[in-house]
Amino acid sequence: MVNKPSRNKARLHRHVRVRGKICGTPECPRLDVFRSNANIYAQIIDDVNGVTLVAASSNEKDFGYGGNKEAAFKVGELLAERAAAKGIKDVVFDRGGYIYHGRVKELAEGARKGGLNF
Repeated sequence: MVNKPSRNKARLHRHVRVRGKICGTPECPRLDVFRSNANIYAQIIDDVNGVTLVAASSNEKDFGYGGNKEAAFKVGELLAERAAAKGIKDVVFDRGGYIYHGRVKELAEGARKGGLNF
């Protein structure tokens, strides 16, 4: 019997592969996404200095249930608003090994609507 890797191990493998190709710089930081069953989290990271510049999640007080597409869209808009306050306009999108579909796509569209370019 062949041992199949779990879905999360496969996602982490894809994430490592993507991270080998993209890197956040101070001029163009990386927008990283983490998705759990109940919430969605996003950070804008400067990989050169190893610093998180901006973060937002559906786990904050303003949100009810964070495991749906509407909450993901709001997180994207909130992240873009906080990034604009720090003068960040251009980012590199890191989907974290997830398929660009559903909540990950809604977060990206919310961030674009809020003014981030990627």
